[in-house]
Amino acid sequence: MRLMTFNLRFANPADGPNEWEFRKDLVAEIIMNHLPDLVGTQEGTIPQLRYLEEHLPGYRPLTAHRQEDPTCQYPTIFYRADRFQVKESNEFWLSETPQAHRSISWDSAFPRLVTYGLFREEGRSTWFYFIDTHLDHISEAARREGARLIRKFFLPLERPLILVGDFNEPPGDAVYRVLLDEGSPLRDTWIEGDPPEAEATTQHGFDGRPRGHRIDWILTTAPFRVRRVAIVTDHRDERYPSDHFPYEAEVDY
Repeated sequence: MRLMTFNLRFANPADGPNEWEFRKDLVAEIIMNHLPDLVGTQEGTIPQLRYLEEHLPGYRPLTAHRQEDPTCQYPTIFYRADRFQVKESNEFWLSETPQAHRSISWDSAFPRLVTYGLFREEGRSTWFYFIDTHLDHISEAARREGARLIRKFFLPLERPLILVGDFNEPPGDAVYRVLLDEGSPLRDTWIEGDPPEAEATTQHGFDGRPRGHRIDWILTTAPFRVRRVAIVTDHRDERYPSDHFPYEAEVDY
């Protein structure tokens, strides 16, 4: 099973030649070339998500539970509709009032959300949660407390988990420790995949030159076993699909 996390970069006119209109076809092209079975996107606005829904044949967005708000940037799951059954889906805000729409806590710069679905692959008996989130880029406290909320909600469900997203921190910092330490069953696919480089980055400035840290992660629990991991650097004529590199992992179970 192939998994992907992909920060789309929101449709920001200030990006000039890298604005969404000039790269949206490349985003769809890269997803269709790599054919992840499940992909978690981040920063998508409603028009961006509608474009992908229309240009990713065979994929379905997991949005039936969502009350759309044009002011929001949504983490959104797309899945191959011929491969999976969905038993439930929902989302909640990473705040002290998770059910309050656009609620903010801990000095978060923006409302932050986690979205999820309970999936079963056709021909398999295992139901698992696929979870997608985007933690705050400013407030360390908001990232840490958001990670605690995610852990507190999902770990007691005692189902296999796949957690993807833009965590806005490098491995080893507070969020990583909250999610992976203290007896957590979650594991970092990048480490489990034994990549040729010990560490890498998933950020760049629309130019493909790596900067910053590996802040886009795919975390899994048993029974998933990592076969391969890769940071996707695909581009066309020096144009990149986002200011993040997508990250993919192949797992068996």
